[in-house]
Amino acid sequence: MDQVEKYVWLLYNIYRYMLIIYVLMSWLPSVRESYVGELLGKLVEPYLKPFRRLIPPIGGVLDISPIIAFFSLWFVAQGLIAVLSLVVQ
Repeated sequence: MDQVEKYVWLLYNIYRYMLIIYVLMSWLPSVRESYVGELLGKLVEPYLKPFRRLIPPIGGVLDISPIIAFFSLWFVAQGLIAVLSLVVQ
């Protein structure tokens, strides 16, 4: 079970860093339009889209949906580990 938990946390951390980089790149439009920015957009935007539909930007500028997406990703990783620990036992 320890190996499964390590893989889940590894995948969680990889996707979390992808989210962080994508959010930081949104402040730099020239970088966001690069190949790496477009690739990250294709990988991260489908996950962020439902959160952006539910939580509109504050004042039309401040987008807090990635914060909620981070918490949701953490809860999903925790839940997946809990379910897998029950299945493996």
